[in-house]
Amino acid sequence: MSGLSRTTVSTAATAATAEQMIAEARKAFFVMFGFLAVVWALQLANWGSDYDLARRYAVVAGEVDRLPGMLTAPFLHLSWAHIESNSGPLFVFGFLAAYRGVARFFGLTALVAVASGLAIWFFEHDGVGTVGASGLVFGYFGYVVLRGFFDRHLIDSLVGVVMGASYAYTLTLTVPGTPGISWLAHLGGLVGGVIGAWVFRDRRVPTGATPVAAAPAVPDSGPAGHPRADLHKELRDLGLL
Repeated sequence: MSGLSRTTVSTAATAATAEQMIAEARKAFFVMFGFLAVVWALQLANWGSDYDLARRYAVVAGEVDRLPGMLTAPFLHLSWAHIESNSGPLFVFGFLAAYRGVARFFGLTALVAVASGLAIWFFEHDGVGTVGASGLVFGYFGYVVLRGFFDRHLIDSLVGVVMGASYAYTLTLTVPGTPGISWLAHLGGLVGGVIGAWVFRDRRVPTGATPVAAAPAVPDSGPAGHPRADLHKELRDLGLL
């Protein structure tokens, strides 16, 4: 195959990858928009029932019949201030968690909800009920920070570093001491997100691991195994090269 042909094939593949990423980002945006719409609709119903939904469908420590609350509690809140404080981080980290694949995101959400709920059920004071999406927020945070490391995606690694540095102060809410805050829900969600980064990691062969003869080198990426080859691939996928 001539150099021109290889370049043409590479350009077409890069364009297809960029279009796929844009499509996934668009889906992630609408998924999170719908997610928040459901959460706010439930808040209206919750408020209208004098927060009876929050009392009935919370995770209650030590009560077996309240274990299903693990899947309902993240959608319920105790006040308008509560839902407002969670909505922004939930959308931002949820979008970042979902843009690499919506199906993977739903699996991650279930894993984080269960991890957060179990932490409450096992370790919270008996009879204490907990609701709120903050466990999901911390789960998405842990996933976004570590996903690039496990997937070996340099762009995702950079995103993780930036978000980790920007929101590192939130980790103070995973330790005891803040009145009215379920640090166990936060810690459980964070652990679930870290586990999710490993469970839902990209298992494709990393760039540079395939023998040179099996995949012709692209002129602007350098030889296979070049220290910047992965970065060049990520930038091409985003349409920046």
